[in-house]
Amino acid sequence: MSKRQTIRLTLNGEPREWSVYPNELVLNVLREQEFLTGTKYGCGIGECGACTIHINGEPILSCLTLAIACEGKNIRTIEGLARDGELDAVQTAFLDHSAFQCGFCTPDMILMTRALLNEIPNPTEEQVRDYLRGNLCRCTGYASIVRAALDASVLNARRGVPSVEE
Repeated sequence: MSKRQTIRLTLNGEPREWSVYPNELVLNVLREQEFLTGTKYGCGIGECGACTIHINGEPILSCLTLAIACEGKNIRTIEGLARDGELDAVQTAFLDHSAFQCGFCTPDMILMTRALLNEIPNPTEEQVRDYLRGNLCRCTGYASIVRAALDASVLNARRGVPSVEE
């Protein structure tokens, strides 16, 4: 078996060291070593989006990303999206619009919406639907998710927060 390597990174704003095998996935490290279970294992082949996290502010599929590749990077999971006890505007909007049912896809939908708003602060409904097309939800029919994403852009503007990523 290959030897473990130590990597250094920032996870949800905190410095971390991980001891990982060269073939170990970020998804598994987050869930099994960090006990951050908001990042879900869905399909394992990058088709559903359930494993979405942000690496250096970009949405990434953690089921396809080797942990070793995260050396020196900044990772943000759903657990680290709220700041100083205040929910992110996207989290608030998802609650306000009940944009969830079973909750399995909620973390990835929120993180993808946050990435969208970082890129396009005032998206159209078509842009929201296009951006979220790779994230599957089997419960909601997406209508409430889209409404929440559109409302989150308004909340961001009210709060004066164009982006929450480093």
